[in-house]
Amino acid sequence: MGTQGKPMEVTDGPVVGDAFGVMLSDCLRAGAAAGEVLEFIERDDGYIDAADAARYFAPPEEWSELERWACEQARGRVLDVGSGAGRHSLYLQDRGLDVTALDVSPLASEVCRRRGVRRTFTGSVYDLASASPEPFDTFVLFGNNLGLLGSAEETPRLLDALARLSAPSARAIGQGMDPYATESPYHREYHERNRRLGRMGGQVRIRVRHRNLATQWFDYLFATLDELRALLEPTPWRLGDHRAEGASYVAILERR
Repeated sequence: MGTQGKPMEVTDGPVVGDAFGVMLSDCLRAGAAAGEVLEFIERDDGYIDAADAARYFAPPEEWSELERWACEQARGRVLDVGSGAGRHSLYLQDRGLDVTALDVSPLASEVCRRRGVRRTFTGSVYDLASASPEPFDTFVLFGNNLGLLGSAEETPRLLDALARLSAPSARAIGQGMDPYATESPYHREYHERNRRLGRMGGQVRIRVRHRNLATQWFDYLFATLDELRALLEPTPWRLGDHRAEGASYVAILERR
């Protein structure tokens, strides 16, 4: 019972909306200062993790050596897939590259524009492919955004869409993470649960939470380099140069 003997109001859970974009807007409003805004990631087994949203605004001097090396590999017309607050788009734009920041979050695109990114696209890779833009020379999927491959089933579809957007000698530069380099029993149990369900061990179903908002559930794929190499076999892409730093790695995918 609630206060004064009245029944507590029962709600249906968080409101589905642009939780990610609202979080970025709140963080920008707070000066992108560390510790001001947290990002909460909820996994479909009930596990919840939190991280400082300020990392989406981190300047290059705070990036890892691996991340800076990855940016140096970009060339020509660049599509920043899953651009977030635009930190990589701004860096590449400042280097003189023609950059389009793509994100499904309308507010993330707005944050990018407010921070000085000149060209944005709100929508998915598939939406952009339908618009038939001028071909891109480089696709960047930083901040572990190789995870946007989603699943073994979704990977060929997404990479086919990138191929339709690409110039003949294009490359995709993606950051990923070995999901099995962990001692956490929660993550190891989740890997086993995935395998029982016929999914890849590092495939996670998650949503972003902020205040009373939640994004739609979506799949995000953490794969080893060997798993990535196998996933690329039926696609127009092959694994080229790659570098690792602990459990993190950057892989350059080249058009066949």
